[in-house]
Amino acid sequence: MPPHYVKRGKNDAADAAAICEAVTRPTMRFVSVKGAEQQSVLMLHQTRELLVRQRTMLINAIRSHMAELGIVAPVGVPQVKKLLRIIADTDDARLPSLARTCLESLARQFLSLHDEIHATEKRIHAWHRMSEVSRRLETIPGVGPIIASALAASITNPGVFKNGRELAAWIGLVPRQNSTGGKQRLGKISKQGDQYLRWLLVAGAMSVIMHANRPGTTNLPWLADIIARKPAKVAAVALANKTARIVWALLRHGGTYQKPVAVQAV
Repeated sequence: MPPHYVKRGKNDAADAAAICEAVTRPTMRFVSVKGAEQQSVLMLHQTRELLVRQRTMLINAIRSHMAELGIVAPVGVPQVKKLLRIIADTDDARLPSLARTCLESLARQFLSLHDEIHATEKRIHAWHRMSEVSRRLETIPGVGPIIASALAASITNPGVFKNGRELAAWIGLVPRQNSTGGKQRLGKISKQGDQYLRWLLVAGAMSVIMHANRPGTTNLPWLADIIARKPAKVAAVALANKTARIVWALLRHGGTYQKPVAVQAV
């Protein structure tokens, strides 16, 4: 609730009066109520996010400890298996016995987390296949089962947003304004709203842009133009904003994503 509704001297009576006044404002926004199933799906996503962060911490620890001993592997989760094979090889003299004991403990934790992440993702994919809304959102370029299920579980009532721009603003994908005197000044994105959805949409947009940069790929004129003019990350944020607007349209009006047909100039 905006703080200007609360009078001086914060107490229960003043808070209650502020709430009563706030709900009478015609422009006041309210949080949509989520069901138990949607909360459970979001809990799956939050659990996966926490496990991924912990796995990344373990990977960084294993890589840094082994780098101190001159053993370096390429970056990436699949490349860690090379380091795990070295840790498991007791005949490898590059690792002292005490260091190997410490690394074996980290390796066990990594493998356990890796299995838990895989099991959590399987549960998310299973819910995605059962959700008609999530399957429709997956038809949007750059939106996979993870992103689609997170959007379907987070946006309970698309009717609370007047248009796609309001949904993009709710996620935090619109420019921050500092306008006055009739002059419009737009800055970087506000980064307000749902941080998890924003991260997912930008990551999905980056995958679309990486695919678009491959030779022989046919892109829409809008996407090709912004990739040519802007850095990749700026283009990804713009594409994520456009994706959020498409998500609102599908949630509000139904249907699946239809790729626009490029109009040939006469």
